[in-house]
Amino acid sequence: MRVAFTLNGAAAAVEAAEGMTLLQALRGPLGLSGPRFGCGAESCGACYVTLDGTAQPSCALPVEAAQGRAVGTVEGLGTPKAPHPLQTAFLAEQAGQCGWCLSGILVNAAALLAREPDPDEAAVRAALEPNLCRCGAQNRMIRAVLRAAREMRA
Repeated sequence: MRVAFTLNGAAAAVEAAEGMTLLQALRGPLGLSGPRFGCGAESCGACYVTLDGTAQPSCALPVEAAQGRAVGTVEGLGTPKAPHPLQTAFLAEQAGQCGWCLSGILVNAAALLAREPDPDEAAVRAALEPNLCRCGAQNRMIRAVLRAAREMRA
């Protein structure tokens, strides 16, 4: 079946086999590497993307759920010449270690800031609760999201 949607602001389509997940489509035929496979059970956040602006796991989401919708990945957040404020804040706060979780966390944090531009620490912690980081960088990540929020409001 052919599934067409908007991916990071551009038209995209994929010929999907039965049972294909959105994550498989993104990483396979669409060639993206940002969304990652972590647990396969929607429990770690490594595969987070936005679907019509709402962050959600893509590892168990059937690709046809994206039909006609807007999908966003970490690749759509910024460019090397114009990084997203979250990307620069994560670098400034040294909020990444191994990096496995970062794409999902950045996507989830971007969705949070889009709906709540001035979150407090508790709101950031609650929003990022589904995202696991085994490196222990969560406090730096919280600081980075709050820093990006301040920079985006300035």
